Amino acid sequence: MKKVLILILPVCLFLSSCNWFKTTPEVGLILSEHFKNKLYKEFDTAAYNVVFNRHLDSLQSKLSNPKVIGNFYANNDRKNLLVTRFYINGELDTLKSYLENSKVHGFNPEIFHYKGLAQSLTALSANKFKNISEVYPVLADLELQAASSLLKYDTFVGYGSVIPKKVLNRYYVTTSRPDSAAMNSVLETKSLSKLLQDIQPVTENYKVLQQTLAELEKDPSRNVVAIKAIQVNMERSRWKIPGLSSEYVEVNIPDFSLTWFKQQDTVTHMKVCVGARREKAYDEKMKVYAKTHSPDDKPKNHQTPILLSKFSAIEVNPVWNIPVSIAKNEIYYQASRDPYYLSNNNMRVYYKGKLVNDTDTIQWGKYSREKLPFQFKQGSGSGNALGKFKFMFDNGASIYLHDTNNKSAFSLASRAISHGCVRVERPLEFAEKMVSSNSEYDQLRMEVNLPPVDTTKMGIFRKKLAKKADTLNVFQLKPKWFGARKNISVFINYKTAWAQNGKIEYRNDVYGLDDDLYAAMKKYL
Repeated sequence: MKKVLILILPVCLFLSSCNWFKTTPEVGLILSEHFKNKLYKEFDTAAYNVVFNRHLDSLQSKLSNPKVIGNFYANNDRKNLLVTRFYINGELDTLKSYLENSKVHGFNPEIFHYKGLAQSLTALSANKFKNISEVYPVLADLELQAASSLLKYDTFVGYGSVIPKKVLNRYYVTTSRPDSAAMNSVLETKSLSKLLQDIQPVTENYKVLQQTLAELEKDPSRNVVAIKAIQVNMERSRWKIPGLSSEYVEVNIPDFSLTWFKQQDTVTHMKVCVGARREKAYDEKMKVYAKTHSPDDKPKNHQTPILLSKFSAIEVNPVWNIPVSIAKNEIYYQASRDPYYLSNNNMRVYYKGKLVNDTDTIQWGKYSREKLPFQFKQGSGSGNALGKFKFMFDNGASIYLHDTNNKSAFSLASRAISHGCVRVERPLEFAEKMVSSNSEYDQLRMEVNLPPVDTTKMGIFRKKLAKKADTLNVFQLKPKWFGARKNISVFINYKTAWAQNGKIEYRNDVYGLDDDLYAAMKKYL
């Protein structure tokens, strides 16, 4: 028995050294069958892995998400997963076609390394290898180029080419971006054709923007401005914004309007006034202010921020807590010139949280505007700058929608005139749609001296009016709060071109945000 084992052992070693026990990996078998070429059956995984790692290192600076790609293939034994699944069935050629056609999204195909992928596909399809070693670099290039191009295409077309928070001034909306798990899912897809089809934006707005871009690019020299507007607004349409409920109010800053949507149907549409554009040369002036800290050097920035939230409440007959910036830059000067300005405008002054009873006697010259120790509030009433309604929602910029006592502003063509908050043209109608019942709406109406819709409540209404008119007992108007219906989003947005009834509406770039966005996108176009 020992003699038999001694004889068998050298034979086994000999067979092993001759690669007789090595198995051809799947990619080798598939290519061998496809090309009817036995060369691919000589595929040596260990030798290939050395070449693959070398190419991965050399392409680090060119690959999209090289860390994700490196980890993905390390976890999958550096297998040619995309080539194995999608070369023979032609889906890698489908990927190439989508990359070449990325012009329909406004992109330059070369940002997805279209030519590199095409060259690798051509080299493999030529099937002119003298030995298996010549196959390895072509396969490594093709696999890595396909993975990189696919991930970048998925990100740019499906999520946008830029992260808006990094580019736009006062952009406070969180946009979704693919994480490593999402990217791995893309690379693990079982149907490349379906994945590429699913990536395409499908909204009617996007499709009309695409069609318009194609028409404009027939004569690009004459349509430079319009092409730029379409490109930046296609980018905005690609951003994925989580948290937007099925019922929402969208304020479009450049259009100076708001639209209330419910299940994509328009509930109402009305004019708004938005924040004024920040001063010219704002960044340069801010550098000066950083050195001097003088209020006179601080440039104004009243631009309404782009944000997403949910309505929480309606304040009827609101009190206006006057911002420090307005107190320093406006109230201080007005009160200094006119000792009765504060009392005539129903403004209260607080010092260290305590009400100052006789504001007309304050000697403003004793106080530094830079370190003004007072806080200001404007009481409820017809003269209040917020009007009769204030629509509240959580946000870090202290922004809200509100009524105004300056109704004439809605007749202006350009309504970027506020300090940042949004003035609503028809606040009573807006409030009616926000409360949860007819009963609440009647209560709200009576608070602003309007008769209830339900005539059975007229007795209550008359008593309220009588109480306010009682000269013996001085009536002090105070704010009252009403809850907003749940899950109504408010989206303060910025669009300068969008589809309406199959055609594109254009608006002026009131804050210059198109310029900022285009500058960030230009290298991809």
